[in-house]
Amino acid sequence: MNLTDLGWSDFFAHSFLPYGKQGLSIARVAIAYKNTYILYSEQGELTAEVTGKFRHRTNKPEDFPAVGDWVVIQTRESTAQATIHEILPRKSKFSRKTAGNKTAEQIVATNVDTVFLVSGLDGDFNPRRIERYLILAWESGANPVIVLNKVDLCNCLDDWLAEVETVALGVPIIVLSATNGQGLKALQPYLQPGQTVALLGSSGVGKSTITNQLKGETVQAVQPVRRSDDRGKHTTTHRELILLPNGGLIIDTPGMREIQMWGSEESLQGTFADIEALAEQCRFRDCQHQHEPGCAVQQALLDGRLNESRLLSYQKLQKEFSYLVRKQDKQAQLVEKERWKKIHKAMRHHHKG
Repeated sequence: MNLTDLGWSDFFAHSFLPYGKQGLSIARVAIAYKNTYILYSEQGELTAEVTGKFRHRTNKPEDFPAVGDWVVIQTRESTAQATIHEILPRKSKFSRKTAGNKTAEQIVATNVDTVFLVSGLDGDFNPRRIERYLILAWESGANPVIVLNKVDLCNCLDDWLAEVETVALGVPIIVLSATNGQGLKALQPYLQPGQTVALLGSSGVGKSTITNQLKGETVQAVQPVRRSDDRGKHTTTHRELILLPNGGLIIDTPGMREIQMWGSEESLQGTFADIEALAEQCRFRDCQHQHEPGCAVQQALLDGRLNESRLLSYQKLQKEFSYLVRKQDKQAQLVEKERWKKIHKAMRHHHKG
């Protein structure tokens, strides 16, 4: 395998220099299981584990290798096995909050150039979900592209396109039918050799069908969606970096039932730039956009320039981010408290000794 075809660039080469001098090699994470990893390297496909030292000093799940990561490895002579010593700095990182009550980051994919936000033009079409994905995409550092699949099942395309355009300001929108192979050519500019694309979207939107069409063979199992609600089962059970015949790379991800927010308010502002621009025109700096006099946001609602469901979505996401920030601060305080407990315990132990 050629490193350049795997997405290697000067950005990573610069970070790798000191390790190269120690005689270590480089590989890219294709699949991450619980304790083992499948890597792509110049030596071919390798199975790897992290070193004991790496495991000992790493206490957060997001500090372990993720799909898309470039890792510093030592290969074992004449076997297809390796040990992972380090992760090179990430160029981009797509994260969400882990499902459930725990406030922790879950990395979906790293070192991605473009994110295809896939949505079905069937009964599962949901502009509010597209907004949420856009926030995560802007936060990741990758460029979002909206892919509207199943155009063959849609009889109100113009209406839904107009709706997406108000949500995705300035973001490229591609309409296709993966099952029929219609419109797939429009994806090619983003799938150049060495370019990495991640497919994101809920179950049943056709991510695996798109992957199979681009690969030219069935690499991901496909299941029919339920007729009752157009929702699919989780066909893809794990994230995987797949090499395409033209040299591009694609990361197919399991469908996300709920998209838990993770990131900063800046990405929220980027996704809702229209509302942010209106808020700048409000008479009061701390305007809540409720019933205050001189509120430009409320005026835009009355004029029909702003959709009420979009404003409600913006306010709901603002609350989610505020809650997330509070939880993260609380967690950081607990970690710090625990750290000092250990230090004091060690000091007491030292004085007793």
